[in-house]
Amino acid sequence: MKLPFNVDLKDKIAVVTGAGGIICSEFAKALAECRAKVALLDINGEAVEAVAAEIGDAALPIKCNCLDKNDIIKAKEIISKKFGKVNFLINGAGGNNPAATCDNEYMTPDLEGVKDFFDLEEKGLKFVFDLNITSAFLVTQVFAEDMVKDGGNIINISSMNAYRPLTKIPAYSAAKAGISNFTQWLAVHFAPCGIRCNAIAPGFFVTNQNRSLLFDAEGNPTPRTGKILAATPMKKFGEISDLIGALLWLSDDSASGFVTGTVIPVDGGFSAYSGV
Repeated sequence: MKLPFNVDLKDKIAVVTGAGGIICSEFAKALAECRAKVALLDINGEAVEAVAAEIGDAALPIKCNCLDKNDIIKAKEIISKKFGKVNFLINGAGGNNPAATCDNEYMTPDLEGVKDFFDLEEKGLKFVFDLNITSAFLVTQVFAEDMVKDGGNIINISSMNAYRPLTKIPAYSAAKAGISNFTQWLAVHFAPCGIRCNAIAPGFFVTNQNRSLLFDAEGNPTPRTGKILAATPMKKFGEISDLIGALLWLSDDSASGFVTGTVIPVDGGFSAYSGV
């Protein structure tokens, strides 16, 4: 991996949740390149095994359900034996669910066979909130306990949805707004303990979760892609490498040691554009 710049994360023991995904797997690789030891947590054990194989000895893959506190505690025990106490946490586990997604942007009461707001399932809403909010809450509870004594660094993954809710995905939008708010709450609560807490809010990146919304089966851009690019001043999707600079800056205490409670947009100008 080619880093935009180097920081020294030697002696940092980092946990990355959702490490089997496109964004957080790259985050884990970047931290390892900077000499951190990285524990990769994901419910998809095969995915983190593959990422760990790319990283080498600095990585520890652990299949973990981040909605099961006992499972998280077991992961912590494994990490403590292998690497030591965790002092760096990236809460990257998250996502959406079709059961909490509308078919259309606007309410169309006269159309049949279209899933609208009234058809969204309660279980879908709860799943999305749990996957994003509850997982971050539980993982932070487990791993920040050791940081209270010696300080630490927590980075959450927010979204453009936290700034302005996107159409069709009300649960995901609300959940990511909650992540931004939770980030600020943690920053204040843990400030006396030397724990910084910030978030990165990616703009639009093509991932496994959203690819079908952005491109059709033939690989052609969907109308939603057209709207996204029209509202992004830089007129392109982000590359995962575009996030690494923000990650490394927030990771380095000497560079961002007085930064806490922030949500950093990396979005090609999307959050700044009014449309006119």
